[in-house]
Amino acid sequence: MAYRFDTRAIHAGQPDDSATGAVTTPIYQTSTFRQTEPGVNRGFCYSRTDHPTRRALEENLAALENARHGLAFASGMSAIHNVLSLLNAGDHVVSTQDLYGGAWRIFTKVFARFGITFTFVDTTSTAAVERALKPETKLLWLETPSNPLLKVTDIAACAAIARAWGIRTVVDNTFATPVLQQPLELGADIVIHSTTKYINGHSDVLGGAVLLNDDALHSELKFLQNAIGAVPGPQDCFLILRGIKTLGLRVERHCSSAELLARWLVAQPSVRRVYYPGFVDDPSHAIARQQMTRFGAIVSFELEADLDETRAFTRRPHLWTLAESLGGVKSLFCHPASMTHASVEPEVRRGVGISDSLIRLSVGLEDVRDLIDDLDQALRRTRAAGAERVA
Repeated sequence: MAYRFDTRAIHAGQPDDSATGAVTTPIYQTSTFRQTEPGVNRGFCYSRTDHPTRRALEENLAALENARHGLAFASGMSAIHNVLSLLNAGDHVVSTQDLYGGAWRIFTKVFARFGITFTFVDTTSTAAVERALKPETKLLWLETPSNPLLKVTDIAACAAIARAWGIRTVVDNTFATPVLQQPLELGADIVIHSTTKYINGHSDVLGGAVLLNDDALHSELKFLQNAIGAVPGPQDCFLILRGIKTLGLRVERHCSSAELLARWLVAQPSVRRVYYPGFVDDPSHAIARQQMTRFGAIVSFELEADLDETRAFTRRPHLWTLAESLGGVKSLFCHPASMTHASVEPEVRRGVGISDSLIRLSVGLEDVRDLIDDLDQALRRTRAAGAERVA
């Protein structure tokens, strides 16, 4: 039977334990497994290679993305590392230009050292994507919505272009989550998640995932997963599985609050611009409406302020927590230029539109009225400080 999303989130990969009848997947706190003969085992031999709690998570994550295969990792970055390890010296990658700073860092500071080249373009333009492709291009790397400017790329159109060139399309679906967007169904070959974020949803574990349908490619990635060894422990897998059970409920609430907050921000005199694809005049609105069921729970905005004034603003919220990461029940905010994207060179940041006055909000599950009130007092104090300086 083909179950719907919320049912899959609770049941996929997680039958009641056959040994005890436990209704929750056990934490198998072991590093190795008994073999009946050398090289003969009951499906598990060593926890880096495979593990029952991790297998439950991998099957569950695959079900969320309507994928045949899932691989779990110790962090989102280790998931990215695993996919990049498919490449050889001389290969080329075309990537979204305003993407997570950690991805930029591993692309340009790590894998570039091994003779792999990267071209960063505005992937919301299919013409720009096609112009950037070369005979040696092996991956088209899409982050949509992008981090932190929330640009939405047409996955189906870009995947079709890549397929015509014999190139694999990778989509980082962390911001949208499988609740809102299904990249494999739109033509992507590989989906990546930082399960640290919405999928776990409680800011208490690190994790990553790679989801796909191709059997041969899965075998290659599974080999790399075992060879590199950046796998999550059983406690991490358990916590992520626990978070997944409420993923659909949480994302709906996140999105509803983000929409209300974004519309409030637009009316604030000290806010220069709000980035949110739910606005009908946002350049990404049409494609977001087409390929996402809602517009996400991240809102970014620019202050009418310089760098010093922006830094002062970050000290003023009481309910919002200044912190890295996103997607948890607690509302977080960050200053990308000095936090998530600090490893991106200043001229590159500014060139793609990440200004020194940009703030990224991860809207949590608190009462949205309290979240708005807290931002309101922080903005009013920032305006007052600015007026006092001018006077």
